[in-house]
Amino acid sequence: MTILVAYAPRPEGQAALDTGLDIARRRKERLVVVNASPGGAHEDPSMADVADVERVEALLAGSGLDAEFKQFVRGKSPVAEIEDLVESLNVTLLIIGLRKRSAVGKLILGSVAQDILLSVPCPVLAIKAHSPESAGTIS
Repeated sequence: MTILVAYAPRPEGQAALDTGLDIARRRKERLVVVNASPGGAHEDPSMADVADVERVEALLAGSGLDAEFKQFVRGKSPVAEIEDLVESLNVTLLIIGLRKRSAVGKLILGSVAQDILLSVPCPVLAIKAHSPESAGTIS
């Protein structure tokens, strides 16, 4: 059984990773962290750079878990990469980070999170990054 974390080098990606580490420890399950981009001519802010990959790999190595980091840049969408991993790894839980976007931003750019929620057969846990303005409040 495997927990899969869809990781992007942003606060919500770190929140998803932290949550994945915690749940994998409690459930004693394998943890796989994936960072994926279709690649191409433009720079993708969702793609982890070398320093971030090394930081995540060190965090996983020090976690005491059966954990690994995978990064894909092979022309497939992040959603397709995640779908393939969910199918091939017997994923029991997929954890994704959510970021706040405007209604126009969602309309123009689409939503990777929405595509994942609608396409994978396993449970999905969506995590928001902690915001300083929400400290001390209960929602």
